[in-house]
Amino acid sequence: MSHDHLFRHGNVHRVPKPWGYELIFAKTDRYVGKILHVNRGECLSLQYHEMKEETLFVVHGELRMTIEYDGDRRELTLREGEAFHIPPRLIHRMEAVVDTDVAEVSTPEIHDVVRLEDRYGRAGTSKP
Repeated sequence: MSHDHLFRHGNVHRVPKPWGYELIFAKTDRYVGKILHVNRGECLSLQYHEMKEETLFVVHGELRMTIEYDGDRRELTLREGEAFHIPPRLIHRMEAVVDTDVAEVSTPEIHDVVRLEDRYGRAGTSKP
């Protein structure tokens, strides 16, 4: 049995988004790793996940985060070098103050997204 697959570089999958793009650099049945590039002034959907759990780390740039739990909505800023954990069902949105790169590690349910608001016409869908 060959073990050649253990000695190969992994594929990086680029997914265009209306707010920028994401690079999926790891995808297994246990976890997913991505880099999200969010263009200045753009934002992701106001959303939550039923099962997916994720942690964000700002590699470069600055994000304005909207977080809502049980009707309590707050805004906070995430700067370069800061991390934020998003458990299932926590409503959240990321907006880039400047061009921003965010490392995201998550559980593998990448299509588990409930969009509540979306400036790109994707509210109510789980479309990329």
